[in-house]
Amino acid sequence: MAKRDLALDLFRNYKTGFIKKSRPRPERGQTPGDPTLVSNILDDLVKDREWDSGLAEGNLFATWPKIVGAEVASHTEPISLLEGKLLIQCSSTAWATQLNLAQNEILATIRASAPGALVEALRFIGPQAPSWKKGIRSISNGRGPRDTYG
Repeated sequence: MAKRDLALDLFRNYKTGFIKKSRPRPERGQTPGDPTLVSNILDDLVKDREWDSGLAEGNLFATWPKIVGAEVASHTEPISLLEGKLLIQCSSTAWATQLNLAQNEILATIRASAPGALVEALRFIGPQAPSWKKGIRSISNGRGPRDTYG
């Protein structure tokens, strides 16, 4: 039987990027031969790849009606979450104004309902108006919207 060259094995493992991990310790009440629970594998995968905040943000968007309530959710839609600022589009400017006044309470509810989502501030915007800067009746380099009507 030939002897193994440990240096050569180490070089091959380094070259291929393969590092043999030690076997995980069995959970309490398990013997070493028992299969690992899928939930434990998924938890380890989320932790290893640092997906915690991404999953929390996705859950925030998916469970928006449960977090803010049915009436508010029918008039609002979360648009984006960038650098801790959640952008929320409202059905009218009146809704945007009212929700802006209740911003602290809504932010506290979001933090309690969606732990892990890094929401530091809220920004409410109204509905988007149509743009008059493009089309057959616009002038390039004109004064602004509706400058062709006068």
